[in-house]
Amino acid sequence: MEGKTVNTLKAHIALNVRSVETSIEFYRKIFGIEPSKVRTGYAKFDVQNPPLNLSLNQNPFNEQGALSHLGIQVASTEDVLEQRKRWMDAGLITKDEMQTNCCYAVQDKTWVRDPDGNEWEVFVVLQDNLAETSMCCVTGESDEKSVSSTDANKAVASDVPTGCCAPTASTVQLTR
Repeated sequence: MEGKTVNTLKAHIALNVRSVETSIEFYRKIFGIEPSKVRTGYAKFDVQNPPLNLSLNQNPFNEQGALSHLGIQVASTEDVLEQRKRWMDAGLITKDEMQTNCCYAVQDKTWVRDPDGNEWEVFVVLQDNLAETSMCCVTGESDEKSVSSTDANKAVASDVPTGCCAPTASTVQLTR
């Protein structure tokens, strides 16, 4: 049975956050736009590129939830580096993984972490559909680690979460 085509507008993500105000500051920097709606305990960002309806709902919680991470796929390594530059210019600390094997694909990526510990990546897939026997989350080259931080936002390699497709201390280069 063939149905009518659904005209999808954009993806929607609703995140629980500890502080809407703190999260608004972070998401202003990550997307480079102002929220389209702010209410007590709520904010919405209507992102055009990538098309995304992001809502922030103030809802106290004790630990990080079941969410693994969030990502934006781009067309090239140059796009990854340009987004990293934008994030760094906005004062965010980035974590780079270049030539890393993640999700059975070779990727270049950079990461930032929101005030509630949610990891966001911008990535490009360089080689896809690697064999199931290939190791996950391994870089092709040994990256020299550099860690820079501000007093307000200290970052160390031990802060980086582990697990497939999340940055690991052995594959990360922190820059500011």
